[in-house]
Amino acid sequence: MTSPAEERRRTTSTPEPGSVAELVELVKGYALQETVEPLKGAGRWMGVGLAGALSFGIGGILLLLGLLRLLQTEWVRSASGALSWLSYLIVLVVGGIAIALVATRIKKDFLGKHGK
Repeated sequence: MTSPAEERRRTTSTPEPGSVAELVELVKGYALQETVEPLKGAGRWMGVGLAGALSFGIGGILLLLGLLRLLQTEWVRSASGALSWLSYLIVLVVGGIAIALVATRIKKDFLGKHGK
């Protein structure tokens, strides 16, 4: 006759050591650990990167717009007349320089590993 504790141990769904069910559970756990968890971390990393890029983009546009308004209000010759386009050209050149500066700061080895 067996005790109630032994009956409970036999009727529970824990697989016996070395059984196929244990191997399947082990493989499932390993696959979950190696696929889903890194993807969660990558999703967070990409979300933070996207938020940062969006913030820098909006900030850059606002700075260039502020420069344009500064040139138009403080430099009287560029606000009206034949040279009114000059302030826009100056802002365009400053924006191009900023983009070129950012492009030179991108790490070359990152591009070599992740894209062409």
